[in-house]
This record gives sequence, structure tokens and C-alpha cells, in this order.
Amino acid sequence: MKYILLLFICIFTNELSMYAQGLSIEGRWKYKLEDNKEFSNPEFNDSGWDELENLSWQDKLNTTANRLLWIRKSVFIPSTLKKELEKTGVLTLSMGKIKQSDQTYLNGKLIGSTGSGASYRNYLIREDDILWDKQNTFAIRIGHWGRFSMSITPILKAAEPDYFFVYSASLKNADPKKPVLNKEITYQLSVENKSEKIANGLLKADFYDFEGIQIFSNQKTVNLSVGANSFDFSYKSSSPFVKVVYSLSIPDYDYKGEWNGEFGYENIVYKNVEPVVSDKVNQNYQPGGLENVQVNGWLGDKLNANIEQRLHKVDEDALLAGFINRPGVHSWIGEHIGKFLEAACNAYANSGDLALKIQIDRNAQQLIAAQLENGYLGTYDLVSQWTSWDVWSHKYDMVGLLRYYELSGFKPALETCKKIGDILCLKFGDGEGQKDIIKAGAHVGMAATSVLDPMTDLYRFTGDKKYLDFCYYIIKSYNNPYGPRIISTLDSIGRVDKTANAKAYEMLTNLVGVAKLYRITNDDKFLKPVIAAWSDIVANRLYITGTTSSFEHFQDDQILPAERGANMGEGCVTTTWIQFNYQLFSIFGEMKYLDEIERSVYNHLTGAENPLTGGVSYYTPLMGAKPYGTNITCCMSSVPRAIAMVPLFANGKIDQSPAILFYQPGDYKTILNDAKTSVEFKTETSFPGNGNVVIIVNPEKSTKFSVLFRKPYWAENFILKVNDKKQKFLVQNLVAIERLWKNGDRVEISFDMPVKVLDGGISYPNMIALQRGPQVLVFDQALNSVRAEDVSISPESINLLEDNTVLPKKWIGSQAYQLDAIVDGNQQKIILVPFADAGQTGGVISTWLKKDNSK
Repeated sequence: MKYILLLFICIFTNELSMYAQGLSIEGRWKYKLEDNKEFSNPEFNDSGWDELENLSWQDKLNTTANRLLWIRKSVFIPSTLKKELEKTGVLTLSMGKIKQSDQTYLNGKLIGSTGSGASYRNYLIREDDILWDKQNTFAIRIGHWGRFSMSITPILKAAEPDYFFVYSASLKNADPKKPVLNKEITYQLSVENKSEKIANGLLKADFYDFEGIQIFSNQKTVNLSVGANSFDFSYKSSSPFVKVVYSLSIPDYDYKGEWNGEFGYENIVYKNVEPVVSDKVNQNYQPGGLENVQVNGWLGDKLNANIEQRLHKVDEDALLAGFINRPGVHSWIGEHIGKFLEAACNAYANSGDLALKIQIDRNAQQLIAAQLENGYLGTYDLVSQWTSWDVWSHKYDMVGLLRYYELSGFKPALETCKKIGDILCLKFGDGEGQKDIIKAGAHVGMAATSVLDPMTDLYRFTGDKKYLDFCYYIIKSYNNPYGPRIISTLDSIGRVDKTANAKAYEMLTNLVGVAKLYRITNDDKFLKPVIAAWSDIVANRLYITGTTSSFEHFQDDQILPAERGANMGEGCVTTTWIQFNYQLFSIFGEMKYLDEIERSVYNHLTGAENPLTGGVSYYTPLMGAKPYGTNITCCMSSVPRAIAMVPLFANGKIDQSPAILFYQPGDYKTILNDAKTSVEFKTETSFPGNGNVVIIVNPEKSTKFSVLFRKPYWAENFILKVNDKKQKFLVQNLVAIERLWKNGDRVEISFDMPVKVLDGGISYPNMIALQRGPQVLVFDQALNSVRAEDVSISPESINLLEDNTVLPKKWIGSQAYQLDAIVDGNQQKIILVPFADAGQTGGVISTWLKKDNSK
């Protein structure tokens, strides 16, 4: 009897001990590969669902398209767990990391959601949420990209203070977006206590200037009541920038927490900086200089909208939050600030928008101030650093900060990038204790190896050979076990869809880096794969609107699905495709590369950003509504970068001669080869509305030189006159006029823009699309009274009639065309508009229309 009693006491004691450490939710979960809101209902009958042997699952589809999965489990929760709850006043359901997003329900109530596969799940559960000594139902809706996993066995336990203390830092009586120098400001820390218990502790505030020197400190005892709490510290700063580090100690919880706030910035005077290392490859095309090229008209409106509707409205706090207080809300949150800085720097250099300069200084300096002493400038917690997308985020830190340094000459930006370069060289390599960079990023390592791009620029701006050596290490790593083998595969078979895992964005940004490496080394082994990739994409994988990829991957030859469900035309891919062509155009100065830039700019790039709202399409379909949005995504940050690049290739020099390339109204100023004589080109035109262009040439003094005028591949009856005298030329795509140019010389160019009929190919057999000049024209349901599926058009009788009276009052753009079509067997007029303008009011668009074969 004593033995039995002793055994019972031991079992009971062990049970209490287990619950004192929390309740581990072990065993099998049921799952369903469908989506239904009723699945969260605890009364839902899931008896027919399959079971997972463990908390992981994977399919065999090679796509990053988001899919949904539900898992459910019933769990008996004993009242003995209340002792665990009493420790801090609230429980937490801890599940580690889930691939990828989740919404988690307990007994039908949403208790938490997370959008990132790199974030830890710790969802708060209150006493009233639980059915004590009964079965409770957990249901989790999971978004995934072909695989699901949960990094730990879920556990119910006492919530740690980090889970129920929610911090935010602000200024009580000043604008946090303005410099804080010599202002009596109340710095405020807000702490929301989501527990059911009051906590007492000590709060300390340490103030630092931009150089990291402590300039003030204060502390106070605090009482954290349930709900909202705020604590004030007054200080008059001697610095235009202040970083406040708040430290909270709660003895009862043995807790020490920290929260950072960054406020203000220094309004610095900009002075452009040139690289210290020159390219070894001659640059046959030199951009006109952002400050020297002014683009107006249709394309200029897109550039202005990019500034006013997108860059000015970016959520700066969200871009910086993951750096100032780690970890960030999702795994690639770190890429966005660098993308913003690059786009904003280019847009400011071109426009001189002073409000944009303030944004640039503020964001760049607050990013710099968030760097750790060892050089780390990511958004991960300590245990997760250099995994997932961490190298990728550091790449974009360097992209943005190097552009900031180049524009402003602000040396701390370069020093920050050098620290990033140094820590990358320390962490990754073939030496003892170093990591394999292939294992530090997604998509066969291509996410991590794409840091090659800014590392080439870091070498150019510092001249430090170790950064060039790191570039060679990356090239070598391509052939590591499980590496992407980018160069060797393109050299051997020349197909991007058979290279690595065919992920378009990551591969293209690597190829941009390889092209840059060729430019600084003149090593032909880096040029061959770049040309092979470009040729393959143009021949087999390019949409008529100048983008590539569906489901974010390169597909098989001529497989170009265009519906919204095909996830085609990722904005990041469009942007990187333009960057890739810009590198090749700079190297060779050949029009075929500019042709592809133009195709993208006049169609898919500008069509991915709504000029009315500044919203950006992650994927921009040819068939369906453009899903514009303003939430922070990779494409939301990428598309503005490419739009801000447009003046770089609108005009410039080819073989040292001024070249007029994009026929948009505006100005172009440059210095002739004598390095003394300036010349200005003033362009007047309604292009792309029509093909009539007038260019006034104003050299500082009468000078003999050659001017190049692009003859677009789509133009017919191209006529060029100088002072009413028709010029003769035989060239196909670039007309050189060499003469003694005088102030006020008038160049008149005219060309026809015939409508080109494009075939739907194997993806859209018996369907056609129309291209007028560089613009693809599409059917926008919002402008038509008939349905696109009822329309057919004859390729033999295309006659467009201008009619912009059909456009809504707030429509951005003035082009609209009537076209005779067959609708349900009867002739009827339909309205077509440029792809870039279409869909801005939410209309469903149709680029491919049925071909009428009745004639």
C-alpha cells in the first residue's frame, strides 16, 4: 500500500512539475489543403482530414505561389496549468517559427497572426480563453510556398515579459521627423502591459549623439499598470540627431528589456563623390547625368508621380523599425530601406525636390546609427543572424548607402558600408571557422550571392582589394555543393530556366553583379554568361510588355502565361531586367539593349505603379485587374527604383557624342569632348501621342561636333531635318549628324508609329495584341461597355482613331483609341489605352484579344 501511495505521489508530483514548465502540445495534427473560414470553428467536424506524423509537410511544385493549408488539434488543458498562468498573469502559445505565414485560433478566437517565416510565434492566451479541464481546439491557417514546418513542438507556458510588454518611443512636444538640436523636448517611452498583473521596476534612458557618444542619462522608478503606460524624460540636445536607449528592469520577473528610439537628422550639404577605381572596360554609353536630364510629358508625369505619390508617402518608421529594434517583423524587411534610399537619391538628383532630400538624410542617418559595433546592420536577432535573407538585406543596405555617399559625400555612409564589407569578409569564405555563403540564403544560395552587386561598387569607392577578392569568392562559391552554378550552366547550355532553380529576380541581380565585375576586371569569362542569359531571355522568355517570369521563375521556351493567377511580371524582376540591360547598354552602347529598356519603361515598369495612388503591383498581369497596393513588399520598393533610373538612359553620350534616345519633352545639358564647351538640347514633342519632335540645339559657342539621334526599331518614315534641310542617312538605328552647330539650330524629326500586330504564340493561340510605337495597347473593361471575351479583331483592318473624351476626369494620361471590332458577330467600336495607363481606376484589362479569322 505504501508503495502504491508513493508511486501515486511521484506521478502526481511529476505531472505538476510538467505543468509548472508548461503544457507541451505533442502528437499528431490533422490537416487540409483547402481554405474555409469554418475550419477555425471548434465544432467543425474534421474527422475526414488527413494526419501529419510530425509538424512538417512539403509538395513537389516548383513555384513560389502562395497556397493555403489548415491544421487542427484538440487538446485537454487541465486547471493545474493555472499555476503557470499566475507567474506573469498571462499564458503564451509558443510555436517557434512557422513556414511561412499563419493565423492561429483557439476555440474559434484569433489569438495571433504573423506574416513571416523567420519570426517566432508567441501568442498571448488569457484565462478566459481556455476551457479548463476540457478539450480545446487549436486551428491554424498557414500560407506556404510548397512546404510547411513548425520549428518547435507547441507549448503553453507562462508568457515572458517580452511577449506582453509592447514598447514604442516618441516625442511628446516635437516633430520626430525634424532635427532636435537645441530644443526642449520631452522624450516619451510608452509601454503597454498586456498581462493581467501590475509590475514595478526601474526605467533608465541613455541619450547618444550620431557618433555614439553618450550625452545624457536619467532614470526613474516606474509602476506598469495593466494597459497603457507612458514615461517622460526631458532633454535639450546639443546634437541634431539623438538616439535614446531605454532600459527597463523588473526584479519580480528577473527581467531586463531594452528599447531604442532615434530622432532627428543633420541637414548636410551634398557634394558628389567619384569612385577611386575606374572600370577597366571602356564605357561606350555614358549617362547624361541625372541633374542634367529633365524629362517632361507623358513619361515625366510618371517620374513625378513616383516622387509625389510613392516616395514621399513611404512609411519610414516601418522601413527602419527592424534595424532600430531587432528583430524586424519579417525576414526580408531589411531590404526596403536600401531600395528606398537608392530610388530617392536618384529622384532627388534629377528633380532637386527638397522634401525628398530631407527624407534621404533622415533615413540614411538613422539607418547608419542602427549599425552594431561589429558591423552588423540586419534585422535579425542574435541567434538568427546570417540565415535566410540576412545577407540579402545587407546587400541592399550597401546599395542604398553607397548611392547616398556618391550623391552627398557623407563619409559615415561609406564607413558603414566598409563595416558591412568587413563583417561579410570575416563571416564567409573558405577559411577555418567561416561560413559557406551558399548556405546563407534562399534559392540555391542566389539570394546571398547577389551581394556581389554592391561589393563591386564598394571596391570601386574604396580601392580595397579585399572587397574584390570577396567578389571572386562569390564567383567561386557558385560551384560549391548545392550552389547555383550560374556561370558554368549558362556557359554550357545558355538557358536561364535550366540554371539553379530558375528563380528570376535572384538570378538577374546576380547577373547584374557579374556584369559589374566584368566592367572592373575586363575578364571575358564574366561576359559570356551575361550575354547568354540576355539572349535566352529575349528570345524565349520575354513578355511583349518588357518583363519576364511567372510564379517568379523563368519558364520553358515561349511559356508566357499572362493571367493574374499566373503571378507574372514580378515588379522586382522588371526592375532588375532594366538594370541588367542598363549594364549591357553602358558596356556596348548598342541599341538592342536600349530597345529592351524602352519596352519595359513604356509598358510593364510604368504600368506597375498607379499614377493616381502611388500603389504598386507585386505582379502586373496582362490579363486581369492590376492588384495595386501600398503595403510594404519587395516590389513596392523595387519598382520606384527603376522609375527613378529613367533619366539615366533617356539621353547621354555614345562614343563621346551626345545622343538623343527617348523622344520625350525636356532638357538635356552636357559638356562636349573638349571638356570646355557646354551644350543644351531642348526637346518639344507630344510623344508618345504622335511622332513629331522638335529639338533646339544651344551650344555655348558655335562648335563642330556630332549628335546622335536614335531611330527606334518600331518607327517608319523617319525623317530628320536641321534648319529645314532634310538630312540623308543610311544607318538603321542611330543617325549621326556632324556639323558646325550654332545656338538656336532647329532639328525636326518626324516618324510614323504604325500599329504592329503581335501574335499570342503557344500561350495564347489565335489571339493577338497591338503595339503602337513603344506602347502595347490594351482593352480596359472600365472604359468599355462590352466584355473582352466577346471581342475579336481583324489583324488586316487595324485603324486607330484618337478619342480621349472617353477617359475619366481624374485619369492620368491622354491617350485613348477607338478600334473597330467584332462583338458577338456585329461590328462595334472598342476603346484601347496604353498598358501603362490601363487599370488605374480598377478596371480589368485584356492585352490578348481573339483574332477574327472571318476575312
